Amino acid sequence: MIDDPNQKSGDQAEEVLQTEATQTAEENPETQTEAPNVSPSEDVPKEAEQTETTEPKPGDSTQVTEALSEDKEDPELEEAKKVLNENNPDDPAKWYIVHTYSGHENKVAKSIKQRVQSLGFENRIFDIIVPTRNTIKVSQGKKETVKEKIFPGYVLVKMVLTDESWLLVRTTQGVTAFIGAGNKPTPISEKEVEAIQKFMNAEEPLYKATFSIGEAVKIVDGPFSDFLGTIDNIDEARGKLKVLVSIFGRETPVELDFLQVNKL
Repeated sequence: MIDDPNQKSGDQAEEVLQTEATQTAEENPETQTEAPNVSPSEDVPKEAEQTETTEPKPGDSTQVTEALSEDKEDPELEEAKKVLNENNPDDPAKWYIVHTYSGHENKVAKSIKQRVQSLGFENRIFDIIVPTRNTIKVSQGKKETVKEKIFPGYVLVKMVLTDESWLLVRTTQGVTAFIGAGNKPTPISEKEVEAIQKFMNAEEPLYKATFSIGEAVKIVDGPFSDFLGTIDNIDEARGKLKVLVSIFGRETPVELDFLQVNKL
């Protein structure tokens, strides 16, 4: 049998490559690595694990925070949020006082309610009150019932204070600040809220006085009609005035209704 010269040269080349590989390994032992001993029952870890993704849920705090504030680098906002981090989200809801631009109280209350519904915050912000009281305004001899704001420029909000709920209220158009020490809102007591609500729900309306003590008026009704006098006392709860009327050269106090006098 004749040996194939091509096969012989191929075997020689293989031997040379094996010899060079052995020599290289001996000269650089630190480059040698052992193959990991993996048992057949064990799964070989994948080189790149697929990242698990979950769909955002309604009311997700991250999404809400991004939706509420576009300027995340506002130093004042960041400082306030750091302070709020001290609060426990599981704390019961409390009443907080929110300062607004004067005359914007009802608009602010309406805007907060709309944002609470649209952003799914019904479980954190529960009630908004604009303290008002029915009053009777007397103008040009006519009575008119109007709702007078007890605390102009302020709104009461019952809420669980968290970063996100604070941000929702604070970034509402017309809101200027929370009332509290420093950047931390301070809740008011339930007794204070109850007292305000009782005052709001009082059955007898107050009279809104447009008069001032010492003001000269003209009596337009009653036995002293057409007399001139000076206001000595104002009783807004009863809608009454004490007017000093000159009778026989002496000033005599006369009690009159708001409707019985006109300004000069």
